[in-house]
Amino acid sequence: QVQLVESGGGLVQPGGSLRLSCAASGFTLDYSTIGWFRQAPGKEREGISCIRGSDSSTTYADSVKGRFTISRDKAKNTVYLQMNSLKPEDTAVYYCAQASWLVRSLSSAAYNYWGQGTQVTVSS
Repeated sequence: QVQLVESGGGLVQPGGSLRLSCAASGFTLDYSTIGWFRQAPGKEREGISCIRGSDSSTTYADSVKGRFTISRDKAKNTVYLQMNSLKPEDTAVYYCAQASWLVRSLSSAAYNYWGQGTQVTVSS
């Protein structure tokens, strides 16, 4: 069965860094796009990055471009989100999700399976 488990969230100062992990089981990353999404209180869920299964190409939302980097470790069946230069507005619950391997969209409607989320708080 498909399972996605996020980890690595926590409290960090503005300007700091965190690395989130998305551990996948029940499927191979070779045949799946993995996306990262976030949801802050009172806001809509926002797609922030994905890495495409078919060609490993990456996509970033403008809000995180130049600060966040998505990557994949096939041996560990894990996708990472390296977050640098964090801002208070990055505070949210972060989710990873699975989509078909040709997907490159950051629309949540394209994704089939979701993790439980991990909290990221950026505050002084």
